[in-house]
Amino acid sequence: MTVENTAARKPRRSSKRVSAAKKPTSSEPQLVQLLTPEGERVAHPDYDHHVADLGPEELRGLYRDMVLTRRFDAEATALQRQGELGLWASLLGQEAAQIGSGRALRDDDYVFPTYREHGVAWCRGVDPTNLLGMFRGVNHGGWDPSSNNFHLYTIVIGSQALHATGYAMGVAKDGADSAVIAYFGDGASSQGDVAESFTFSAVYNAPVVFFCQNNQWAISEPTERQTRVPLYQRAQGYGFPGVRVDGNDVLACLAVTRSALERARRGEGPTLVEAFTYRMGAHTTSDDPTRYRHDDERAAWEAKDPILRLRKYLADQGHADEAFFTGLEAESDTLAKRVREAVRAMPDPDDMAIFDHVYADGHALVDEERAQFAAYQASFSTEPDGGSAAGAEEGK
Repeated sequence: MTVENTAARKPRRSSKRVSAAKKPTSSEPQLVQLLTPEGERVAHPDYDHHVADLGPEELRGLYRDMVLTRRFDAEATALQRQGELGLWASLLGQEAAQIGSGRALRDDDYVFPTYREHGVAWCRGVDPTNLLGMFRGVNHGGWDPSSNNFHLYTIVIGSQALHATGYAMGVAKDGADSAVIAYFGDGASSQGDVAESFTFSAVYNAPVVFFCQNNQWAISEPTERQTRVPLYQRAQGYGFPGVRVDGNDVLACLAVTRSALERARRGEGPTLVEAFTYRMGAHTTSDDPTRYRHDDERAAWEAKDPILRLRKYLADQGHADEAFFTGLEAESDTLAKRVREAVRAMPDPDDMAIFDHVYADGHALVDEERAQFAAYQASFSTEPDGGSAAGAEEGK
């Protein structure tokens, strides 16, 4: 299996390096795009300068980030199917949104993710194997948030937007010039927590970027059943700017996020970025997307694949050769092998630890529940003759 899930294409030189972007009509949502689905670089007057420093090496780095993130994600999905993980939330199709925005961050910026930001975690230097402990059920998040300025995954939908806003208000009071970014999906944008965070961040001029990955589906509900206007336009009602970016264009995501972060650092307040992308797989591995969406919809988005368009651009411009792509394939295989071995080597947690810190001073009901659970666990102990203690009791 290739890491891009597609056959390698023969590089072709392009005679046109930059063309003008189509100007939308006033009735159309304005989409920031720098790299078309066909791999053609297009100009944008407001955002070109934010990626002017990207040379061939940096472009190859963005491509490598997306390929390795996709391979890690595919391996995690396979591990769940094999019974090694209890659940997995895939990011397939959203690599450009996450890598582009993640690479826009400075080391002193702080990230509040949901549970799908595996690409952002990669950009922040979090070991991919540390992301899997929670989904295997052996820890509550296997990394120190302060070491990478990357908060633990948030399962409660939308609550991290409030956490980010409060943190950003603290950053402003401390006089620091760092910024904060909060990730959430289109479904979370319907939560009251997100609305409250918009209000507080606007009133207090907090240095926060709200990065909404609109992947078109909040589990089984399409975006049009959640909002009457494009999501980025909601920011207008709160008094700060919103922008819609092609979420499958890593260059545009990088440029737009850099611009929003710089604005926050200058003390100009929050920005809402809507990364218009698509969830190629299921919401999580417990979901069946075939029950609520059609295959032709996915096929249309496959033509906009974020990895394929950058690969084509790299090849057309002579920024990467076949040796680079082949070497990256081998690197992704190595990463997948390391992930498999690390997951299977994770030690099981202490079964009784869940009772230890419910109350600071203990509680009679917790003690009773602990004793009941201990007895239940003991019922599975193996007897010398190969039977279980429970089975021995039943045979009396």
